[in-house]
Amino acid sequence: MKTRNRIVKEYKRLADAYDRKWAFYIEATTRETIARLPLRAEDRLLDIGCGTGALLHRLAAAHPACHLAGMDPVAKMLEAARHKLSPAVELRQGWAEQLPFADSRFDIVVSCNMFHFIDRPVDALGEIRRVLQPGGRLVITDWCGDYWACRLFEQYQRLLGRAHARIYRARECRRLLEQAGFSVEAIDTYKINWRWGLMTIRCIHAPAWAQQQACSLGYRTMTISTLTRYAVLAAAGGVNRGGDSTS
Repeated sequence: MKTRNRIVKEYKRLADAYDRKWAFYIEATTRETIARLPLRAEDRLLDIGCGTGALLHRLAAAHPACHLAGMDPVAKMLEAARHKLSPAVELRQGWAEQLPFADSRFDIVVSCNMFHFIDRPVDALGEIRRVLQPGGRLVITDWCGDYWACRLFEQYQRLLGRAHARIYRARECRRLLEQAGFSVEAIDTYKINWRWGLMTIRCIHAPAWAQQQACSLGYRTMTISTLTRYAVLAAAGGVNRGGDSTS
């Protein structure tokens, strides 16, 4: 609860000047995220922790047929986002641990610069799985604890009492995602300047029953291509929960 209160208080104060103060960081992180985002025409995408809407603004311009939605816990940040986005982009206030959306609503969920704020990541990942379609993708861009400058900056944030939960090393994030039921496709680590070391993680959601049935059909090594194909077939009705394929 303390972290939540700090987030709301801190970003309510920063909202009006946020885009100007963090212009370089926002541009770099949205650019790197979009470069790794497997977005198709008419996909339904949710941006968790959308802030002032920078990522959604760029996606709306590049993919006008996509159905975009954003969520953020800070009303002032959402107000700033609303000013730059069309009414077609749905914006809601809420927290990652309790997403205000229906089951299987989205094809892609993206989180850019937000994961280190989450107090209960297991709960948040469970909610992300719930709102994703089988075969849907999760893309996370965040600080990477494999870089010493990020670890040092995290300690500085803690000393100042800033809104923050924790950062993860790449292997820690992989373990957390796999334990939550995601299959990790790739983790890219990179620097955008001397201070900021980031990672972008791409993973896929397939229901537990789909993974079990795929293994029972002989897929003992669950590659991403196999899991993607199986999950998409299952979502389309090409595979039933008894393991029979109609293709």
